[in-house]
Amino acid sequence: MRFDTCRCTPQQIARYQGKLSGPLLDRIDLHVHVPALPVQELLHTPPGEASAAIRQRVVQARDRALQRQGTPNQHLRSSQLDALDFDPAAQALLHKAAERLGWSARATHRALRVARTIADLDGSAAIASAHVAEAMQYRRVLAQ
Repeated sequence: MRFDTCRCTPQQIARYQGKLSGPLLDRIDLHVHVPALPVQELLHTPPGEASAAIRQRVVQARDRALQRQGTPNQHLRSSQLDALDFDPAAQALLHKAAERLGWSARATHRALRVARTIADLDGSAAIASAHVAEAMQYRRVLAQ
C-alpha cells in the first residue's frame, strides 16, 4: 500500500476537522503537526539527544510535580490549577489566549497543565510567559 500527500482541498480538510467535536478535541492535550521530511534531510540529520537523557529530565520534572503538589500535573483539579505559581505576565497571556482563541474551560485547563509541565521540565518553580506560549502552540496546531 502506498500513501501519498493528501490532495484534499482546504475546504474538504476544514469540513472533516469540523466533524471532530470541540469537546473531543478539548480532551487532547498536545496537537503536533509533523510534516514529512525529504529523504536527504531524513538520512543526514545529526543524532538527537539520547533517550536516557530525556528520560532523566522527564523523571526529574515528574518528581518536582509530586513534591510540590502530591500528584502529577495531568491530575490537577480546577481548584489546584487556580493555586499554581504564575508570573503575572504569564497569567495575562493565558487569559488573553483563551479569550482570543475561544478556548473552553476544559481547553484552558489542559493548556495550563501543559504549561506547568513545561515549567517543570525547564526547572522553573513559576510558570513563565514562555511556558504558556509553548503550551499555546501545542493547542493551536490543529486549527491551522
